[in-house]
Amino acid sequence: MKATPLSRPRLYKLHNFRSKGSPCRSSMAPPPILSLALPSETGRVLSIQSHTVQGYVGNKSAVFPLQLLGYDVDPINSVQFSNHTGYPSFKGQVLNGQQLWDLVEGLAANDLLFYTHLLTGYIGSVSFLKTVLEVVEKLRSINPGLIYVCDPVMGDEGKLYVPMELVSVYREKVVPVASMLTPNQFEVEQLTGLRITSEEDGLEACNILHTAGPSKVVITSLHIDGNLLLIGSHQRVKGQPPDQFKIVIPKIPAYFTGTGDLTTALLLGWSNKYPEELEKAAELAVSSLQALLRRTVDDYKKAGYDPQSGSLEIRLIQSQDDIRNPVVEYKAEKYK
Repeated sequence: MKATPLSRPRLYKLHNFRSKGSPCRSSMAPPPILSLALPSETGRVLSIQSHTVQGYVGNKSAVFPLQLLGYDVDPINSVQFSNHTGYPSFKGQVLNGQQLWDLVEGLAANDLLFYTHLLTGYIGSVSFLKTVLEVVEKLRSINPGLIYVCDPVMGDEGKLYVPMELVSVYREKVVPVASMLTPNQFEVEQLTGLRITSEEDGLEACNILHTAGPSKVVITSLHIDGNLLLIGSHQRVKGQPPDQFKIVIPKIPAYFTGTGDLTTALLLGWSNKYPEELEKAAELAVSSLQALLRRTVDDYKKAGYDPQSGSLEIRLIQSQDDIRNPVVEYKAEKYK
């Protein structure tokens, strides 16, 4: 029968539709959360990182690539800024530890805290980082198999850009509970106290970190003798020598933002697909990243901009095919 104007309200009520601006509660049981009832084969990630309205750093660099690789991703933004801090000015808000815990409690109250992975990036205060540790404990009480991938964002090129107190918290509290660490050269020196001037130093730093906790360590950028390297280390059995490798990465003469956040997300994404082949995960991550960076440079040149004259925002959306189906151009070399 054709619906008349008078019959439509009855249909709306029957189906419990909600009119604009007025919440409507149903006596029926709520539908299941499909990401829990029918989880993806890859996983469900809680990502606690920074957020910018414009540009790609923090969660803006991590969430989309992980979704392309098949993950459900729930972001919590540790800060929300108009743009990254490399611009002449920025405005925004900073989440504190209590506000983070409020969000976690809200999820817990609705049985929404089952995650296969936790991913953390930039964290600007000791109190927030200590709350993250509480989040790790809470998530593992629900899923003991939770994989915690930690990018210990503290600084680069010899400079800290977080309070000094965070270094000891990372070293003493975070490293022991992490499943995978992805520091850069400066950060791994802060975590181990070891000055890295050779590949051997990098391998030793990985061994030190394995002893402290994580089974997987990837030093994402290591500058040795004019070369740029990624060094990976996977300790399959505690106390046993790890499998270690390097990937030589060609240098691109430009400075980019968000690449570390993207690299860690890609390492999480591919290492979960290949849990026993960290070197393969790293090959895929590096190949995706390099293709994206080349496209970024080319596009800036097309726009008439000299890529070496300033910081470049990465071309994330335009590179989604390279993220989803990378062509492996950079191969891992295993150390004996």
